[in-house]
Amino acid sequence: MKHSLALPVILLLGGASAIASADTNPSGFYAGASWGQFNMNIDSLDDVDDAAATIRDSDDNAWKAFVGYRFLPWLRIEAAYVDLGDPGDSFDTSGSDGNYRVKMSGFEPALIASLPLGPLEIFGKVGQYFYDVETRIDFDDPGPAISSKHSRNDFVWGGGVSAVILSRIELRAEYERIEIGNADDSDAFWLGAAWRF
Repeated sequence: MKHSLALPVILLLGGASAIASADTNPSGFYAGASWGQFNMNIDSLDDVDDAAATIRDSDDNAWKAFVGYRFLPWLRIEAAYVDLGDPGDSFDTSGSDGNYRVKMSGFEPALIASLPLGPLEIFGKVGQYFYDVETRIDFDDPGPAISSKHSRNDFVWGGGVSAVILSRIELRAEYERIEIGNADDSDAFWLGAAWRF
C-alpha cells in the first residue's frame, strides 16, 4: 500500500498545485472525509500470549470523517470518527493453527500545525484515539473461539501535505502512526478532501 499510494498522491497534489488558489479563508470551520489503509503490526494477541509463533502483519481498508476549526492559517483543531476496518490473518501456535480478526473504531481529537509552502501546505498532528476494539480468535482444531471487546485510548501522531483549490476545497495526503498496545508499529495512510466554510 505504501508504494501503491505514491502515484495517486503525486497526481493529486501535483494537479492541485497547478490550479491552487489563494487561501481566501485562512480561519474558520471545515469538514471532510478520507479513505485509506490501516496496517496492523501485531506483537502479541490477548488470550493467546506467546503460544502464537507466527502472528503476521495484516491490513484493511479504513475511512474517517472529520470536522475542524482553523484558529490561524497555521494552527487548527480537528475531531474525527475513525474506522480502521477489520484486519486479520492466520497464525500458528504450539498446539493448533488458527486465524484472528481485530475491529477498531472510535473518536480522534487532534491538534494540527501547518507550514505553508506556496500552493502546498505541510502539516503535523498529535492526538489521542478513543476507540472500541473487538478481537476474535478462531483455532482450527481443537478448542472454541475466543472473543473479547473493550475500550481503550492511544496516542496518535503523523503528518502530511495538502493543497487548497478553488478557494474552498482542501485535498490532503496523510500518514498516521497509532501507538496501540501489543501493536505499536501500526499505521495508516489516508487520501482525503475537505470543504472550508
